[in-house]
Amino acid sequence: MKTKALVAFLALVCAYADAAKSPAKIRSIILNARHLGAHGIGYNTRSMEKLSVSLSVEDIPALIVLSSGRSDVAVGAQFALAAQCDPAIPALHDAAVKHQIDFLDAEDTLSLMAEFHECSPDSRAKALAMHESLRQLNAEESARIEKDSKQKAEDDARIQQNGMKLLDPEQAKTLTHEERLEIYRRSLAAMGLTEDGPMTPYQKQITERMYRSMVLDEARAAPNQ
Repeated sequence: MKTKALVAFLALVCAYADAAKSPAKIRSIILNARHLGAHGIGYNTRSMEKLSVSLSVEDIPALIVLSSGRSDVAVGAQFALAAQCDPAIPALHDAAVKHQIDFLDAEDTLSLMAEFHECSPDSRAKALAMHESLRQLNAEESARIEKDSKQKAEDDARIQQNGMKLLDPEQAKTLTHEERLEIYRRSLAAMGLTEDGPMTPYQKQITERMYRSMVLDEARAAPNQ
């Protein structure tokens, strides 16, 4: 019975050893995988061969974190992810879509994977396909961000122009209720406030006056009223 218990304990220890390593341990493994090359100490195919056996699938979540641009072993972590082959592909996709890592970094990692001889032909083909998929997603998101930014700039210019109309009673009459609300809300934002956000009693008093003047077009009250 004692022998069986010892065997079970050793099996548990081995299973724990195969589990995900600590970020510090992974970082050490990545640094030890560097080799001297034409451009100094860095990462290459030999590094990936070493990382493919030194790390495992369980380490992929930590590698995703370490592969971000904020890590001092980001490049090495990308090589380590590429060395994990097929299991790292969906993780790279999800991390890029969630902006945990940059799209371009994920694409570079997939390119490394597609050229790594230890990955199966099927995995290398999947890596190429995912690379193209992320490239398209990146292009679409960049276009959307550019479009949203342009629209915001146009809206800000229009609201600012309408705000100037409030200074002229005749031009102010041409503004719709919605346009007046836009001016009011933009003014609140400039003050760091929102309609439903927290306010001090004084801020609340000021914003109520602003609403009556900008939106309801009521005559402005004297400051001490």
